[in-house]
Amino acid sequence: MEPANKSEISPNSFLLMGIPGLEHLHIWIGIPFCSMYVVAVVGNVTILAVVRAEQSLHEPMFLFLCMLSVTDLVLSTSTLPRMLCLFWLGAHHIAFEACLAQMFFIHSFTAMESGFFLAMAIDRYVAICEPLRHATILTHSRIAKMGAAVLVRGVAFFSPHPILLKQLPYCRTRIIAHTYCEFMAVVKLACEDIGATKRYSLSVAFMIGSCDCLFIAFSYALILRAVFRLPSREARLKALGTCGSHVCVILVFYSTAGFTFLTHRFGHNVAPQVHIFIANMYLVVPPFLNPIVYGIKTKKIREHVLSSLRVKLS
Repeated sequence: MEPANKSEISPNSFLLMGIPGLEHLHIWIGIPFCSMYVVAVVGNVTILAVVRAEQSLHEPMFLFLCMLSVTDLVLSTSTLPRMLCLFWLGAHHIAFEACLAQMFFIHSFTAMESGFFLAMAIDRYVAICEPLRHATILTHSRIAKMGAAVLVRGVAFFSPHPILLKQLPYCRTRIIAHTYCEFMAVVKLACEDIGATKRYSLSVAFMIGSCDCLFIAFSYALILRAVFRLPSREARLKALGTCGSHVCVILVFYSTAGFTFLTHRFGHNVAPQVHIFIANMYLVVPPFLNPIVYGIKTKKIREHVLSSLRVKLS
């Protein structure tokens, strides 16, 4: 693990440190992470299989949910298996190209996750506030265009990240003080001025996150206004229960991602292990929670899964 003593344009590999100060707990930390990853994979694959098999679920809400499930699978699979190898097998080395690929998947699919949360908020707004026009407003064609826009935005804004890093010379240590290849952790290893590169990354993350968050908040504010106007108390409680669970998942995602962003910009006094642990949370927890909140708590999906299990058991 000796620092490089000369400038290298593209080093062969980096060394992932893990969570600094908690190396002796890596084995134990890996257990809940592995459990959440297994639930995330099984849950999201189940959602995709159920929606594909059941024609009645080919509605806007479930189509957006499928997009979110694919995003969760890619996001968690691009980080968790490699992280568990580090925790359990001590596999610290990661090839330079693999590091850049992991970074691209993490940042672009995090942006897509945010975009699909916004798309689902728009769907809930139309379903509750304009129920009679829901099917005509959110047609399959418009849903496909919204999904494509989210995909293109994530790829377009974060494709420059690996390109920029590949062109930088590296003359400092090859040790990344993180559990995965995160852009800000890698760019600090470069031996030339990285001010413009850091500003680009932080500006893009802030612009995407803040815009999506504001539109989601506005959508749910309109939804709440419509819910409180419902004549039936039972209908109000049902709608609030559904929206409340959705908002909780969104808050977990944006609070952990926001903490990570603000720590890079202002949190110089935050302990590294706290920063890295929470940075792991926003990649692990949402893919774990999404199939539970959006899948199991959705009556149509739950009933279809239960009926399928009954058929197999009988």
